[in-house]
Amino acid sequence: MESSVSGVGVVDKAVAVLAALEDRPASLADLVGQTGLSRATAHRLAVALEQHGLVRRDDEGRFALGVRLIELGRAAVDAIPLAESARPALAELRDTTGESVQLYVRDGDRRVCIAALESPHGLRTIVPMGAALPLGVGSAGRLLAVAGPAAVVRGRGWVESVGEREAGVASVSAPVLAADGRLVAAVSVSGPIERTTRRPGHRYGAAVVDAARRVEVSAGLSA
Repeated sequence: MESSVSGVGVVDKAVAVLAALEDRPASLADLVGQTGLSRATAHRLAVALEQHGLVRRDDEGRFALGVRLIELGRAAVDAIPLAESARPALAELRDTTGESVQLYVRDGDRRVCIAALESPHGLRTIVPMGAALPLGVGSAGRLLAVAGPAAVVRGRGWVESVGEREAGVASVSAPVLAADGRLVAAVSVSGPIERTTRRPGHRYGAAVVDAARRVEVSAGLSA
């Protein structure tokens, strides 16, 4: 395992165990391989996290993320006022477009979904709240990766992507700005290319920009 990130080694190691379980359950051997921890340390931390509900065992005895994390995730989202104040605008955007909508904020070198509403269609994009996705990929990722919103706002007001982060999926995103021009978040619409077409911005751009402006008003960000 690499050197301590926080300066508190045991915390960094425990977080490494949780991160190793982010995509799928893992055996003890898998945990050791993914974290670089010794077998004894990986087992001790996984069992301790299990006692707190942060880790559980699946039917095959593998370690998996615990249900307590669901409660903590919801509490974390509820603690972000922007997510709650944006919900009416996101709901209207979902109903207007018929596609899934998301609200992302930047967190270091990634973007995190703090609000999401799914399309009513059977074939739809699903991005769970709390999902951490890369910057620079996908419309929201590229928007949040820029140093400032000027380039985005100066033209169409939106960014689109087609099959960029995930094959068969297109998206359109618009910036949520503070009164001083700071980029606060990104509102997105995403769905299968067969419905959004390969020009999703032409189809949904105006609606996404309008939703972003309404989020700014409801969140008290506008001047």
